[in-house]
Amino acid sequence: MKRLLPLMVCIVFWGVSKAQTVTAKAGKNQLIQFSGQVFDQDSMTAIPFVSILIKGTNRGTHSDFNGFFSLVVTQGDELEFVSLIHKKRTYKIADTLRQKYYFAVQVLTKDTIDLPTVDVFPWPSREDFKRAFLALNLNDTDIDRAEKNLTRETLTYLERNQMASASENYKYMMLALYTKAYTAGQAPSMSILSPLAWAQFIDSIKKGKYSKKKKN
Repeated sequence: MKRLLPLMVCIVFWGVSKAQTVTAKAGKNQLIQFSGQVFDQDSMTAIPFVSILIKGTNRGTHSDFNGFFSLVVTQGDELEFVSLIHKKRTYKIADTLRQKYYFAVQVLTKDTIDLPTVDVFPWPSREDFKRAFLALNLNDTDIDRAEKNLTRETLTYLERNQMASASENYKYMMLALYTKAYTAGQAPSMSILSPLAWAQFIDSIKKGKYSKKKKN
């Protein structure tokens, strides 16, 4: 019995140390619901669509329109905040966290990005520029082009097919409503100086609305 006592004590101590190790490992791998909000350092406004990545994994999330984010992490994870116009920032999840829910505020600093110079050419190559330059017609002057645009056929086509713009329709309707309200309860005023009224009058004469009907 005396020989078995030291052996039993060793077994008990081994079991306690093993349980503590398992408890420590379980605590280290504890899942945490980590939430927060991302703000700009200068204006203190929320930054939307910031990528939040867990380093060493393919997991992550992004902030919504109000800068809010939420994801599941473990103790010791390192989060990386990535935004197009801000500097990257990292956040280390402490190993001493014991609760299941945590909230943090992350502030990002604006970053200045120098983009390389981009030269834009109207032609893809010198050969295309040469062909276009040789085919360029410089015989017409500004007056010649203006006369072509102001020919009777062109103006007639625009007169018959071009519709009134939204602004013109709005002004016409508002003027009609104003005239109707102004002359309410009395004879309507005659728009003698209105070009639109004259145009309607001439059009009515052409259609024969004012011609006398022949009696049979």
